[in-house]
Amino acid sequence: MVEPVKMSFTNEFVGEMSVESGVVRIGDQENGMRPYNLLLGALGSCFYSTFLDIVKKKRLTFDGATLEISGTKRQEVPTTLDSVQMKMVIKNPSNKAQFDRSVELGTRYCSIHETISKVATIVTTVEYI
Repeated sequence: MVEPVKMSFTNEFVGEMSVESGVVRIGDQENGMRPYNLLLGALGSCFYSTFLDIVKKKRLTFDGATLEISGTKRQEVPTTLDSVQMKMVIKNPSNKAQFDRSVELGTRYCSIHETISKVATIVTTVEYI
């Protein structure tokens, strides 16, 4: 079962989303996340978690990674995502070819990536430093 999410809002677009482990501000407030921020964040966190599982199984090592995720929406209603760009930078990878494969597998097995890919083209690039 997926941990339930609780949300509360004012009579404006100001609210909070909470789970047992934390709270995220939503909407038109300081540090408030917008719906597509949350969606792209869900994509990134799902992908990275899946990627880490694969890397650990392969016993690969690295010093960390960053993800930058952006998207464009369609003009037609409903304005779903049209395209998504995921840029990953991996620091000090032990085996670049195996990391390339791990990124590919991560995109394939991440359930949120699979869901979004039904409506949008997702392009993932990887850089190494």
